[in-house]
Amino acid sequence: MHKYKVTTPINLSKISTKEVDSNAKDKLKKARKQLSELQDTMYAHGKYSMLVCLQGMDTSGKDSLIREVFKQVNARGVVVHSFKVPTDKELKHDFLWRHYVALPERGKIGVFNRTHYENVLVTRVHPEYIMGEKLPSVKSTNDIDDAFFHNRMEDINNFEKHIADNGTIILKFFLHVSKEEQKNRLLRRIEKKNKNWKFSAGDLEEREHWSTYQACYEDAINRTSTEKAPWYIVPADDKPTARTIVANTILETLESYKDIKAPELDDKTKARLDEFRAQLEND
Repeated sequence: MHKYKVTTPINLSKISTKEVDSNAKDKLKKARKQLSELQDTMYAHGKYSMLVCLQGMDTSGKDSLIREVFKQVNARGVVVHSFKVPTDKELKHDFLWRHYVALPERGKIGVFNRTHYENVLVTRVHPEYIMGEKLPSVKSTNDIDDAFFHNRMEDINNFEKHIADNGTIILKFFLHVSKEEQKNRLLRRIEKKNKNWKFSAGDLEEREHWSTYQACYEDAINRTSTEKAPWYIVPADDKPTARTIVANTILETLESYKDIKAPELDDKTKARLDEFRAQLEND
C-alpha cells in the first residue's frame, strides 16, 4: 500500500480519484477477518494503540467505510469518534483538547471520523469560525492568516509525535473523491427517500468552496505527512476499492509490528495447567 503513502510533496489535481479493483469485496472480506484476529492480539498485548484518521469532502464515504472495514472487529477493541461543531465546553479549551481526550487506550483502535485537521481545513475556508475560540492573539479575522494555520499544523505535528512516541500507531487517510462523483452522490441523497436524511443544503454551500478546500487539504497533507504519522491518498470514487485499500493498509501496518504478540502464561501457571485441567474435569 506504499503507492498511496505521501512521502514527497503532492498535487491533488494530478492524483486520480478513480481506481477499481474487481476483487475488492473479496479482498476486504479476507482483510476484515485478519484485522479482527490481529486486533484481539493487540488488545491482549496491551502496549500499542492505533489511531485511524479519516478526512475527505462531503460524500467521500467515511461513514460506510468505517462500517465495512471494522464490522468484524470486537466491539471492545474499536472506538469511533465523529467530531462535529465544537461545543461551548470544547471551545473553552485549546483546539486539540477534545481530540486528545478521545484518543484510544492501549490495545484499542480509535477511529476519528473527521479529525483534528478540521481546525486547519474548515476554519481556514471559514476563518470567522476561529472567532468563537476567543483567542487572546486574535482580535479579528485579519489576524487569521496563512502563518496562523501553519503554526497550527506545527502544533498538530508535535501532538502526533508525542502520542506516537507513547505507543499510538497513527494512520491518516484522505478519501480523494472527484467533484463529479460528489455531485452524483448528492443527487442520490435527493432521489432516494431512504437517503434523504443525509442531504443538507449546507452540502451545496460547501461545494461552492471546492477549489479552496482542495488547496487547504493539499497544503495540510504536505506539511503534516511524517514517518510517524503518514498520510495516504485513497482514490475514493469507487467505494469498495477505497475500503479495501484502507483495510489492507491498516492490516499491513499492524503486521509490521513484530513485537505485537499474545502474552504467555508465567512459568508457574504453565507448570500447573494439567492440575487445573483435572480440577475442571472433575468438577
